[in-house]
Amino acid sequence: MSALGRTSVIFDLDGTLVDSEPNYFEAGRQTLAAHGVTGFTWADHERYVGISTRETLALWKERYGLRAPLEVLLAEKNGRYLELARAATHVYPEMRAFVGLLADAKVPMAVASGSSAAAIEAILTGTGLAPFLTTVVSADEVAHGKPAPDVFLEAAARLGAAPADCVVLEDAAPGAAAAHAAGMRCLAIPYVPAQADDPAFGTADVLVRGGQAEFTARAAYDWLARPATSSPTPGGS
Repeated sequence: MSALGRTSVIFDLDGTLVDSEPNYFEAGRQTLAAHGVTGFTWADHERYVGISTRETLALWKERYGLRAPLEVLLAEKNGRYLELARAATHVYPEMRAFVGLLADAKVPMAVASGSSAAAIEAILTGTGLAPFLTTVVSADEVAHGKPAPDVFLEAAARLGAAPADCVVLEDAAPGAAAAHAAGMRCLAIPYVPAQADDPAFGTADVLVRGGQAEFTARAAYDWLARPATSSPTPGGS
C-alpha cells in the first residue's frame, strides 16, 4: 500500500498534465481549412476543451456542414496533431513535480484522456512521463467520452482501485462532471480560468480557480495526505 493509503490518482492529459491545447487548436484549424472552413479562432476552440476528438469532430460535422466521413476527419486531425505533439509538447512544471511526489510515495497513477491512444503514447514518451504513467485509457476505448464517467471508471478498474478511492485531476468542466459521475474526488485546475464558474466545476472537491498559475505540487500532495473530509486549497482556491 502507498504512503497515502488506498488513494489512486487519475490524470486527465491535455490541459492538465501538458499544455497540448495549442497543438489541438492548430490541428483543428488545419483540418477545417482543408475542408473549406476558414476563420476558426482560439475562442472557437475553447468551446471544445475537455471533449474528445471524436465527439468534437461529430459536432463540427453538424456545425460546419462537413461532408467527409467522421473516420476520415478523425484520421486527418489525429495525424496533424501527432506531428505537432512529437515536435513540442510542454509539461506543466508543477504537474511534473506532482507526478514525482506521487511516484516517490508509490501512489498508483493513471491517465484517462479524450485523446487517441497514439497521441497519449506520443506525449507521455516525448515528455519523459511514460515510466511513471503506465496505466493509460483513451476515450476511444470506452463507450462514451466525458462528461460520461466511462474513461475514469475504466482507469480505476485497470488500477484495481475502487472509484471512491480515486482522485481525478482535471482542467475542463466535462471532466469534472465525469469524475463526479464516477463517484471520485476531483481536484480541478481550469485550463480557461474564465470558465471556473461553470456548474460542473462546482462538483469538484477542490477548485484552483486561477488554473495552472496557482497550482502547486506540494499543496496538492498535502491535500491528498489529509482525510477526505478536509477542504484545503492546493494553490489558492
